[in-house]
This record gives sequence, structure tokens and C-alpha cells, in this order.
Amino acid sequence: MMKKMSIPTSKTSLVLFLCQIISALEVPLDLSQPPTITQQSPKDYIVDPRENIVIQCEAKGKPPPSFSWTRNGTHFDIDKDAQVTMKPNSGTLVINIMNGGKAEAYEGVYQCTARNERGAAISNNIVIRPSRSPLWTKEKLEPNHVREGDSLVLHCRPPVGLPPPIIFWMDNAFQRLPQSERVSQGLNGDLYFSNVQPEDTREDYICYARFNHTQTIQQKQPISVKVFSMDSLNDTIAANLSDTDIYGAKPVTERQPVLLTPTGSTSTKVELRGNVLLLECIAAGLPTPVIRWIKEGGELPANRTFFENFKKTLKIIDVSEADSGNYKCTARNTLGSVHHVISVTVKAAPYWITAPRNLVLSPGEDGTLICRANGNPKPSISWLANGVPIAIAPEDPSRKVDGDTIIFSHVQERSSAVYQCNASNEYGYLLANAFVNVLAEPPRILTPANKLYQVIADSPALLDCAYFGSPKPEIEWFKGVKGSILRGNEYVFHDNGTLEIPVAQKNSAGTYTCVARNELGKIQNEVHLEIKDPTMIIKQPEYKVIQRYGQASFECIIKHDSTLLPTVTWLKDNDELPDDERFLVGKDNLTIMNVTDKDDGTYTCIVNTTLDSVSASAVLTVVARPNPPFDLELTGQLERSVELSWIPGDENNSPITNFVIEYEDALHEPGVWHYQTEVPGTQTTVQLKLSPYVNYSFRVIAVNKIGRSQPSEPSEQYLTKSASPDENPANVQGIGSEPDNLVITWEPLKGFQSNGPGLQYKVSWRQKDVDDEWTSVIVANVSKYIVSGTPTFVPYEVKVQALNDLGYAPEPSEVIGHSGEDLPMVAPGNVQVHVINSTLAKVHWDPVPLKTVRGHLQGYKVYYWKVQSLSRRSRRHVEKKILTFRGNKTFGMLPGLEPYSSYKLNVRVVNGKGEGPASPDKVFKTPEGVPSSPSFLKITNPTLDSLTLEWGSPTHPNGVLTSYTLKFQPINNTHELGPLVEIRIPANESSLILKNLNYSTRYKFYFNAQTSVGSGSQITEEAVTIMDEVQPLYPRIRNVTTAAAETYANISWEYEGPDHANFYVEYGVAGSKEDWKKEIVNGSRSFFVLKGLTPGTAYKVRVGAEGLSGFRSAEDVFETGPAMASRQVDIATQGWFIGLMCAVALLILILLIVCFIRRNKGGKYPVKEKEDAHADPEIQPMKEDDGTFGEYSDAEDHKPLKKGSRTPSDRTVKKEDSDDSLVDYGEGVNGQFNEDGSFIGQYSGKKEKEPAEGNESSEAPSPVNAMNSFV
Repeated sequence: MMKKMSIPTSKTSLVLFLCQIISALEVPLDLSQPPTITQQSPKDYIVDPRENIVIQCEAKGKPPPSFSWTRNGTHFDIDKDAQVTMKPNSGTLVINIMNGGKAEAYEGVYQCTARNERGAAISNNIVIRPSRSPLWTKEKLEPNHVREGDSLVLHCRPPVGLPPPIIFWMDNAFQRLPQSERVSQGLNGDLYFSNVQPEDTREDYICYARFNHTQTIQQKQPISVKVFSMDSLNDTIAANLSDTDIYGAKPVTERQPVLLTPTGSTSTKVELRGNVLLLECIAAGLPTPVIRWIKEGGELPANRTFFENFKKTLKIIDVSEADSGNYKCTARNTLGSVHHVISVTVKAAPYWITAPRNLVLSPGEDGTLICRANGNPKPSISWLANGVPIAIAPEDPSRKVDGDTIIFSHVQERSSAVYQCNASNEYGYLLANAFVNVLAEPPRILTPANKLYQVIADSPALLDCAYFGSPKPEIEWFKGVKGSILRGNEYVFHDNGTLEIPVAQKNSAGTYTCVARNELGKIQNEVHLEIKDPTMIIKQPEYKVIQRYGQASFECIIKHDSTLLPTVTWLKDNDELPDDERFLVGKDNLTIMNVTDKDDGTYTCIVNTTLDSVSASAVLTVVARPNPPFDLELTGQLERSVELSWIPGDENNSPITNFVIEYEDALHEPGVWHYQTEVPGTQTTVQLKLSPYVNYSFRVIAVNKIGRSQPSEPSEQYLTKSASPDENPANVQGIGSEPDNLVITWEPLKGFQSNGPGLQYKVSWRQKDVDDEWTSVIVANVSKYIVSGTPTFVPYEVKVQALNDLGYAPEPSEVIGHSGEDLPMVAPGNVQVHVINSTLAKVHWDPVPLKTVRGHLQGYKVYYWKVQSLSRRSRRHVEKKILTFRGNKTFGMLPGLEPYSSYKLNVRVVNGKGEGPASPDKVFKTPEGVPSSPSFLKITNPTLDSLTLEWGSPTHPNGVLTSYTLKFQPINNTHELGPLVEIRIPANESSLILKNLNYSTRYKFYFNAQTSVGSGSQITEEAVTIMDEVQPLYPRIRNVTTAAAETYANISWEYEGPDHANFYVEYGVAGSKEDWKKEIVNGSRSFFVLKGLTPGTAYKVRVGAEGLSGFRSAEDVFETGPAMASRQVDIATQGWFIGLMCAVALLILILLIVCFIRRNKGGKYPVKEKEDAHADPEIQPMKEDDGTFGEYSDAEDHKPLKKGSRTPSDRTVKKEDSDDSLVDYGEGVNGQFNEDGSFIGQYSGKKEKEPAEGNESSEAPSPVNAMNSFV
């Protein structure tokens, strides 16, 4: 069975592993060998006198060694001392102190000897000393009276203990005394004051000594210190001296540095190699001196130099001879400096260069023991054999001593022994045991058979072959069952038998055989090597900058060998993650919820397997708004300025970009903060300009990229002195509100602008261009003053000056105002109208005299309205339109007139008060224009060769109709048009029978009307002659009619053709090239409601049937109603309606009560049913023949149809009533004219549609309109 071994991949682990293999190369314990000391107590062994003393001495050997001890150089017979015992199979001594023994009785130098038949090994000299913690000697401590600024040293002088105690200073409350550059503890335990201050006065300076071995603390008596300040000292002297005495302590004076320790200018220091060198300089002086260290002629050793005790102590660890030299400390303050040079000499106790190592030799072999050591001074070398000086040891012809080397030649089994090498000088000694063991043994391989090694690819592989034999065997390595011996640069063969493959590849895997042979025999062993894929982090965590309370996520995605089980560990700053539920560790990520400032740091993902380890780190920076500034301070207070300084708060990892300074005026606006100024983020002081008579407080806000900090605490208040105002009110105006007054208004000064108490205003006025004196009045802190009894609309000079209790503001500037306006007195004269065309006219008038305007001339308004149409005598509601012409204009254009109509107009002048009287009405007429399209065109009575056409006259004739023009042409099955035929029809005709047409042919008709001016727009329709006298089967859609409202339109039609046709409606904006929009009609209904239309827009519409190629109706055009200013009020929400309903409900309730009473009395209350007899005449049932709703009519059958009702008769395409749109001239709602009278706006008022004219019968309305009519 293979034993598995994983070889670590790091270089450090590899070296340690190799060293372990080398150190494990020892004599097997089943073979004879001399003793070897394996464990012993330290040379200087300080013991606790209250506990048993244990002196260790352990050794191994074959046969097992016996032990003996010496004490102070003589044999220590433990059998004679009942307090001393030796552990079984061990040389360790146990001295029983806890049962009556005294540790002081066993002080001395002890040495252990381990012996068997092949030699004797000895331990170091172990010096046993019990620890001591003596009490402080009693002494009388006088109080220390010291002058402020002087230096002081409080001596500790602890008792001498073993080992030396640890010193610290505390007070009566067991609190450590604070230390600083001024006050600190020296290496000797004394407390040094470079200069004393009044706060140093106290009576409980206590020095404590802690003895760690005995875990006791000794306390010195408290020391009292009283510091006298100069003022109190002068008062004391003055009270005790006469007037004639000269007295007076000098004030605290600054002093240049003086060294308190060490004294003098030079000193020396000796330290041993490997120890810690501590050098100290403590100085007195005022101000407190600063200490600086240098090494003369060299540099302080990097990585080993540290400064402690506020740089008063220089610490160099692990010193060597190279650290010898002169070290200079300099104490400096503003008055001077002092220095001290310490000459350091580094001595060295002996240390090994080559320690002797055990020798295993076979009979007849040669060998050497080498013992080389160094030190300062140079140590002496002496040899012992089995614990006896070699000079007096038994002779051995095979050995020869040559200084630090023993040479062995042709050894025999009796040459086995233990040799000791002792290297010593005045600072210590080294003692090493090394045996010579003479054996004759065939080879042994100590590594277990079939051991399995696993390594990561491209890492070193170390295959162990621990062996033993005497003589020393030779080692060879083979790969595979029949492999050749391994040689070459790709392998490294170590002396301990280990085979190293420096860079193991996949092909390095396999079985390796180790062969060990000497003259006494041969042995081999097999081991096995597996190569694994390395573990990699393929997605490493990345640097994150996260706002406070945000979420941070680090990824750590790995790839590893499938046979290895990885473990992922997350660290923060090389330590475990905090125990916090905000840290969520996933399979391949780490998420931190609600990050806080303490989450800042480096996060490391570590992936471990049994063979390798990889890691990756990323830094998390938590940013936030800055902390508020603090310690606001006002300095340099002047009447109009002050300097503000502050200390910035923590910027929270996002640099502060600027500071915003705000102020509060507690006198005028307490609690209200105003912006003052801002400064860059590198600036912490600012000079602020101030206003008089303001009680200022300031606060500072820090700003970074994340946002603004909370405001700082307010600064102290600063009240500036009062002064007269610096400025006057702004925005002064003089405007009359009545014909006989002048209202003077201004913007009052703000509180801080008043500059002092008693703010008032001096208001002055006089009539312009009249030699009048100024009239003035002083008013309180208000914003207007009314001057009464003024002439109507005359100019005034006005000024307003601020004043307070300390005086007036500078002289204010004057402004021109006017007293109140009155309505204009006269109307414009000589109004003339010039008709330009049928829709446009130009109006002229004479301007009114400016004196009669009695105000600011704003312009002229032209009121005009249509009286009647000249083509028909019908009248309608008169709607006046208004055009406004700004300024002193005397003409304007009237757009959007209706042709062949009679109009009236008048003109009025306008000022700020309103309109003047109207001019006399002026009548004018517009000439004829082209007519609108015929109101409908329907085609009936189709035969084999004829069709009957009927039409309605144009809704807007715009003149006297002269004739109609009919054009038509055939359409074949491919929708190609045939020759066009034109027919002129007299104006008084309303129908025509077309004969001699082709049977079963579709025709397209174009029909329009003419006046003397020209032809109007045309209407189109299509019809088909029949194939024979039976009802034609060719499907068609006819009589498409529309009823439009503001945002929707009802479309209805008639269909002839096969049953179960599926209809659709197509529509679009008239005149637009956009694609038709298509709506599917649900079922086989013959009406559809188009919704979502734009108010006041002309649309085109047509109806088609699905599945019938090219089969659709002719186009119709309609226009939606204009946008209404407001919606009709819902009657159900009106108060009067609700009240009425409540009254009706009450009456019904009373009626029911009366009925109930009469019924109970046996009476009868007959109720006659009349619902059928009184059906609503305005609602008729749906006709069964065509599926349309029944007709609705007014009391008179032939009144013109209202807008939105359907046209009568079959096959009509009804045009919507259309007023020609008024070209937007003047300022109706928003319109106006340019200077030349051209129109750039639109007229005011909504257009009203004229009713349809002609002898047209009313046909059933569409469902929507029928319901609207019912409502």
C-alpha cells in the first residue's frame, strides 16, 4: 500500500523540507551508539522560589544511557537528599521546594552526564538562581517645589531584583501618568520633565516595580510636586518683603537645551552581538527640545533601527560588530542645541562557525571532527573525551588533536566515544557533543516502501531515500521498471539520498527506484510521483471605490486540478473577516452589504489545496460625504471684515474640493442661513466682508465629489457697528392706480442692508416739466406710498432714499412715473375699408389726439363681424372677431373673410385703463369666390346602360352658382382608367340620367360646381351598370357618411353584396402623403367610431371589405370640431340637481307612507300603466330591413340638419359644413400685425358652423349621434 506525501511548492517550504530530510539522517536506534543529549535546561536558569525546581537532562543512546550530576564541580549524590529525585529513564532532576525545601539552598552550577558503554555526553553548566523581589527601602521623600519652566527629575531607584523589574509610573487611581516629548520615563526608571508646567502639580507621582517571575508589584511612596507660576510667586514675595526690598521673580524665560541624561559630552557603551542596543538622550529646555540621532561616519542600519520614547531612545536590534561606532544625539529648540556622543563597542560571546557533527565510521575508515567558533575576543578551543579533558583521557592511537580539529585514522570499534568541544571567552562559552561510532552495517533504506509523492506541475519534486549503512552506501536512482540510471542536469542528487527534480513536468510522473549499496550489501526501494495541475485564480478581485452604505462585491473564480479539493478563505488586512452578517461569502465571491468606513482595507482571497496555495488581493475604499468642519474661530474683527478659520473634518477618502461659508443674521432673520462665499478645499481661512448692524454667525460646509457635509457648528456671534445705509431701495416706480393718484412703489431694503436701527424711507416727487419744488414725506419701513389729488396721466419725477437713526443713504437717482390713466375720450375717425380679395380686406383710420388718450397708448382694436351671406338670405348668430394692432398704427389687415358676404367693423383706441368709444360701424362686402364641393353625390337606379345621378348644392356657394361640371370614365378589372367624358350641367339642376353606358362596367365620377370666379373642389363616387335586369351581384359599399365631433367621428355606410363580409375603415389626414391607418370593424356592422382624432383637423376616410381584392368605397373628407375651452359640466355633480333629486326622493317616500296607511285601512289605490301608450317619440326601433336606427326629427320635418347628422337618401357622400379658415391676422387671441400690416397671429373667438342648406330630408342618424340626440 502506497503512503501518500504532498510536497509543498513554495521555496521556503522546500528549504525547510530538505533540512528536515537532512537532519533526519541518523543512526537507527536498534544499532549501538554513544549517548546524545536531546534536551537540557538553559545555562542561566532563574526559578520561582515558591515552586519545585526542575532541571532537565534528556539523552538517547544504545544501550540506553545512565545519568549522573555534578554541583559546583563536585559529584551531586541525589540519593542523600530526600528533596531531590530523578525521573525514571531520564536524567531530569526534580527538587521539591513546595514540601519544605528552600530554593536558596540549591543555588549553584549543575552539570548532567549521560553514559553508556560507547561513551559519555555532558550538558552545559546550568546556573540555578531563585528570583528575588525585595521591598523598597523606606526613605523620607520631601515635596518638590519647582518654578514653572524649570526641569525636574523624579528618581525611582527600584530595589535590585532577579531578574530586574519592569518600571512604570501611576497615580493613586492606578492610572498611568501621561507621557509626552516634555515628560517621559528614562531607561533607569526615573521620570524626567524637560520643563514643568502648572498642570504638573500633584501629590501622587508613584513609581511601581513589577517582578514578573514572582508576579508581584512593589510600590514606592508617593512623590509630591508643586509648580509655582510667576504671578503667584511674585504675589508671595510681595507679601513677605517690605517696600524697600528689591523683589520680583522673573517671568518664565525660555532656555536652550541641557542634557539631563547622559551627562557630559561623551560616554561609552558596550553591547554583545545579537542583543538589542538601547541608547538614550533626555534634555531639559524651554521650549521642549527635539531629539535627533545620527551615526558618525555611517548610516543607521535600515530595518533594524527604531525610535522610542518620543525619539529620546535609539533602538537597534540584532547588533553585530559592524554596528560599533560613535552615535550622536542632538537636542535642539529655538534657542540653541546641545549634543552628546556615545561610543559603542560591540563584543561577542563565542558563536559557531562549524560545530562538530557525529561521525559514523566502519572499521578501518578515516574521519575528522571540526570545531570552529568565533567571538570578540577570539575564543579558545578545548576538547574533552567522554567528559574528561582529552589530555588526561585514555590514549587512542587512531586519533590526533590538531587545534580545533581531531583527525581519526584506521578506526576500530574501540574508537567509539563522545567528544566535547568547548569554545569560551570572557563573555561566555559554547559546548557541543559529537560522537564517533564505529560500526559495520549493510545498507538500510529508511524511507517507507511505495511512498506516493504529489507535486504541482512546474514545481520542484523531492523524492526521499533516507538510508543508513557503514561504510556509507552509494545511492543510485532509476525511473520505471527497466529504466536506466538517472543522470544529467535535469536532476539534482543530494548527499542524504534525496532526488530533486527542479521543474517537474507532466512526463515526470511515474515510479522511481532508489538503490543503496556498500561492500556489505545492496537494497532498493520504489516511490511514486504524481503531477497535478496548478491552482489558478482566473478572475481576481478588483479595486473598488464604494460610497458609504453601498454594496461591494469581490470575485474570486478559480481553476484547479480535479483530484484536489480547494478551500477558499477571505481575509481582511491579513486577518479573519469580521464576524458580521453583512459579509456574505459565496462560492466564488465576497459581498459586503451596507459598507461602512471600518470596511476600508485590503481583501485577500486565498485558495488552498494540499499541494499549493494562491492568493489575490484588492483594496476597498469607502467614500462618503466629508465630515463637517469644526473649531470655527473668528479673528481680526474689524467694522467691515473678519477672518474666519476652521479645521476640516475627515474627507472620507474623497478629497474636499471646496468649502461653502454661510451666515446667519440673528438680529434680523434668526434661524435663516444665507450663502456668503466659498473657497477651494485647500484653504482653511477666509477674509469675509461684513455689513454694519448685523449680528453674524458663520458656519462652514465641506464639499467633495460625493456631496456636501453637514454644516459645522456655528461660530461665535459677532455684532457689527451701526452705520447709515449704503444703498437705496431698488425698482422704484410711479404708476397711478386711479385717474387722480400716483402710487410710488419700491423694493424695501433687507434687514442686513439697513446698516442700523430705525430704517425709514424718504419719498419725494414733483411734476415733470413744471417748475415745482420737491414734495417729500418720510415713511416707515414699507414698500409703497400713494399721492392723491394728482391730474390725470401727467409725468412725475420720483425718488426714494433710505435712512436710519445714524443718517441718510447716498442721494438716490430719479425715475419718471405717471399719475393714473382714464379711459380714452374719442374714437378714431375717417375709417376706410379697402377689399383686397374675397377673403382679405385692409382697414385705415386716423389716429386720435394723444391728449384724448389719457394714458399710455397701447394700440387700436378692430371689431368686425359678418352680417349675412349675399348668396342666401339666411342669418345666423353674430360672432364678433377682434384684431389688436400695437402702437400708433393707422391700418391693418382683416384676414379669413368669407367670400360674397356683408361685414361691419368699427375701431377703438386702447390705453392701460381700457378701450375708448367705438367709431361708427363701417359696412363692406366681399366679392364672389369659388364654391365648396357639392354637399353630396349619390348614384341610383343602375340599369344595363344607364345610371341616375343626384346631388346637393355646395354648403358654401361663395357666390352665384353658374353651372356644374360632371366628368366620368370607366375602370376595368385591373383598375386602369378609360377615356374621360365631361358634361356641363345648368346650376338649377339637381339630378341627371346618364345613358348609353356599357353594361356591367364600373365608372368613376368627378363632380364640382362653378361660380363666375371659377370651379370649386370636386366630389368623387363610383358606380356599376348591371349585367342584366336582375339585382347586380357585384358587391359595393356606398353612402359613406361621417358625423364628426372634437376628438372622434362616427362612420356609417351601406353595403350591397355577399353576406358575411368583414369590413375595415381606413383614414388619414387630408392632403397628407402618410400611409392610411386601418381599423378592423367588429362583426358585420355598418358603422364604426374613430377615436383619438386631433381637434380642428381635416381627415379623409374610406371603407373596404376584407378578402375582396380592390373592393373599397370612394373617399370622403370630414373635419373634426375645434378644441373646446372647457368641457360640459356634468349635471350629476351640480348642487341644484342633487338637491332636486333629494326633494323628489322625499316626496316619493311620503307618497309611499300615505299608500301604506290607506292600504292598511282597506282602501284601494289604482295605478294605470301607461308606458306603452307614452313611448318616447324621439326613439324609434331599429329597422329590420337595413339594420339602421329609426329616424329622429324635430317638430318640423325639413329643418336644416345640425352639424354631425347624416345626409338623407341613398348613395350620398355628405361633405361636412366648412367655414373657410380665418387666416391669422392681428391679435385675436395671440395674433398681431407687423409694421406693414401683414398678419402674424390669429383672430379671436371660435368659428361657428353654418347649418346645411337645401331641401334635404333627415335620415336616421348614426348610433352615436342617435344617443347624443336622445341625451
